Amino acid sequence: MPFPKRLLVPGEELVLDLRPHWIALFLPGLATIGTVLVGFWLISKANATLDKVILAVMVILLIAYPLRRLVWWLTSYFVVTSDRLIHREGWIAKHSMEIPLEAINDVRFAQGIFERIIGAGTLIVQSASESGREEFKAIRNPEDVQKTIYHQGEMNQQRMFRPAGTTPVPVPEPPRPVTPPLAPSTVSELERLADLRAKGVLTEAEFQAQKAKILGQQ
Repeated sequence: MPFPKRLLVPGEELVLDLRPHWIALFLPGLATIGTVLVGFWLISKANATLDKVILAVMVILLIAYPLRRLVWWLTSYFVVTSDRLIHREGWIAKHSMEIPLEAINDVRFAQGIFERIIGAGTLIVQSASESGREEFKAIRNPEDVQKTIYHQGEMNQQRMFRPAGTTPVPVPEPPRPVTPPLAPSTVSELERLADLRAKGVLTEAEFQAQKAKILGQQ
């Protein structure tokens, strides 16, 4: 589900809309498989009285960790707009954090060897806002996200310092070279050669050679 664009302010553009990397569901997935396998193995060994107890414990364990992590993954957004960085998560109880781009002082990322292979990592944002230092885990391609934040921050500063109602001054195109007009004597000589060619005095090859010679002297 994409980030709701109704949460953007007028004139704000959505640049990045990221879901946490799938690696965030790796441990919950292992926990789900382990819980199901162990639970059904215990059920096969237990009597009918304990079956319901074991099944109830399985359900509680699955809800307590894997299901909660799945809901977190589905409802988490890491968003970069033209004006701010937004992190939202939660379905029933929601948590939202926003950092204006002009308040961001430093952006770093950390990746282990395995994280570099799969394209995930932790993004560390240092800002002048109340949140101060924030870490965002399981970010997809953190190096690209870092570059995007810096780029949007620079563009945001340019818009802030540009006077209201003005537009960027277009860069003028370089002047095109102007071919100087042929001198009157050159035109007359070319006309004379063309007349001689028409009368059969000059061949086409001789005409072209004389023409190139005359034009090469300009």
